[in-house]
Amino acid sequence: MNARASALWVRLKANRPAYTLTILATLALGILIGTVVSYSVKGQEAKKVSDAAALSVPSPQQLSSQFAQISKQLEPSVVNINTESTIKTQRRRRGNPGGEDENPFDDFFDRFFGGPGGQGGQGGGGSLRERSLGSGVIVDPKGFILTNRHVVEKADRIRVKLQDDPGSVLHDAKVVGTDQETDLAVIKIDVDKSLPSAKLGNSDSMQVGDWVLAVGSPFGLQETVTAGIVSAKGRNIVPGRQFQSFIQTDAAINPGNSGGPLVNMAGEVIGINTAILTETNAYAGVGFALPSNTIVQVYNQLIGPEHRVSRGSIGIMFNAQENPAIARVYGSGSGITISDITAGSPAEQAGLKVGDTIVSIDGKNVKNGDELVSDIASRKPGSKVTLGFVRNGKKQETTITVADRAKLFASRLGDEEQGNDESEPKQSKLGISVRALTPEMADRLDVAAGKGVIVQEVKPGSFAEDVGLARGDIILEVNKQPVNNEDEFNRAISSLKSGQDVVFLVRQRGAGRQGGTIFLAGTLP
Repeated sequence: MNARASALWVRLKANRPAYTLTILATLALGILIGTVVSYSVKGQEAKKVSDAAALSVPSPQQLSSQFAQISKQLEPSVVNINTESTIKTQRRRRGNPGGEDENPFDDFFDRFFGGPGGQGGQGGGGSLRERSLGSGVIVDPKGFILTNRHVVEKADRIRVKLQDDPGSVLHDAKVVGTDQETDLAVIKIDVDKSLPSAKLGNSDSMQVGDWVLAVGSPFGLQETVTAGIVSAKGRNIVPGRQFQSFIQTDAAINPGNSGGPLVNMAGEVIGINTAILTETNAYAGVGFALPSNTIVQVYNQLIGPEHRVSRGSIGIMFNAQENPAIARVYGSGSGITISDITAGSPAEQAGLKVGDTIVSIDGKNVKNGDELVSDIASRKPGSKVTLGFVRNGKKQETTITVADRAKLFASRLGDEEQGNDESEPKQSKLGISVRALTPEMADRLDVAAGKGVIVQEVKPGSFAEDVGLARGDIILEVNKQPVNNEDEFNRAISSLKSGQDVVFLVRQRGAGRQGGTIFLAGTLP
C-alpha cells in the first residue's frame, strides 16, 4: 500500500462513526420517501374507484316494445274454447302389412289439437265424455268468434272463456255456421257488453321472412304468445282440400292453439292457426294458418241468412298434380285436362268431354287447376262463364252456367245436407263412397280395365275407416265376391248385418299408402 492510500485509510478509521451515521440517515430518508410515494399511489387509486359510475336499469320505454304492444292489443280478443262431446269407442282393426298402424297423417284435421278422435281410448266399447280445448278470436264486438271447425265439430256443449273473466266463468256459445272445405267455424256468445275485437289484415301483403305472432291457449295455457316468421306461402298439405292454401310459419303452435290468430306487426290478424306438421302432435317448427283473405270470404257467408258457404262448380275432375306431358298429349302445351265429368253437371250439359284441356276463363288464360277452381268457386251459382278449351288440337269455346258445388253433389245424393266433393257418389252404410274405374283411370292406376271400384271418400269414425280403407284404394272383392262396378259393390254389401265379418280384398293406391294387394277385415258393429 503506498503512502497516499495509507493516509486515506487512516482518515476513514478515524471518522468511522460519522460515516456510519450518514449512511443510516440516507437509508432512512429513502424508506420514508418510498412510503410517502406508496401512500400517494394508493390514494390516487382510491380516488379513481370512487369516480366509477353506478349501474342502472334503463326505463321500459327505452326497450323494443313492439311485440309487447301487439300482445296487449290482441290478447283481450283471443278466447279459450272448451268443448264437450260424447264419443262412441270401439276397437280398431287394422290390416296394414307388417303390423303398421294407420298412416300418421290419416284424418289429419280430426286428430289435430284434441279434436274429434284426438282423445279417448280405442279399446272396448261404449261411450265416454270427451273434453277438448282450442282457441278463437273475437272479430265482432257483438260476440262473433272465428275458430276452426274441428274445434267445435260434433260438440254437445261449447263454452268460451274471456281474458278478463274470473277462472270459473264460462260463456255458452252456439255455432253460427261451419265450412268443411276450409275447416273454419263461426260461433257466438251473448254478453251484455261490447267485447274487444281483432282487426283483420290482408294476407296477400305478407312475405316470406315477415315477423308474425301466434296467440292462443296451447295445452290450456291461456294468453300465450309465440313469435316467428312467415316460412312459406301457398302451402297445400292435404290432398283433395282445394280451398286450403296455408301460410306456413315457425311460430310455436301446439295443441290448444287451433283456431287462434296469426298476427302481423301491425297487430292485424292475417291467419287462423289450423294445423302443425309433426309425428308427436307437438310443435316441430312447422305450423299452418289459413290466410285472412280466405277467412273473410268464408266468414261473410257463414254470418249470412243461410249460414253456409256457396261455391260455384261446373262438375269436372282433373289431376291435382300438374303434369305437362298430359297437356302435350291432349293437344295443348298448358291448361287443365279433364279426367272425369259428373253426370248431369253443367260441364256435361255444355258438351265438355274427358280429354278436353281447359285453357281460358272468359278470355283470360288459366295455367293450373288451382286458378281454375278458385275462379269458378268464387262465382255465384247461376252465373255464366265462357271456357276456352282444346280438343284434338283445335281450340274451341263453350258457355257454361255455374252450379252450386254442394247442391250439385247433393242432387246426386238426394240429400241437400251431405257432401262437398262434387265427384263422389253416395256413401254406403259402411261409411264409404266408391265409383267404377273408367278405362282412363284403370290405365293411369295400372289396374286391369273393368276390375274393382275406387274409394272416393271414407267417413271419419266409420266401419270403413276402422278396417283401414282410405281414399284412392281399389276394392277388388267383398267377402270373396268380385266388385267391378258400383252396382256389384252395392249388391255385395246390401245383405251385410251387424255382427257379420266383412273382408275386403284391396289394392292400396291412396296417398301415403304402402301399396300392394292385401286383405282388410273387421266385424260389422
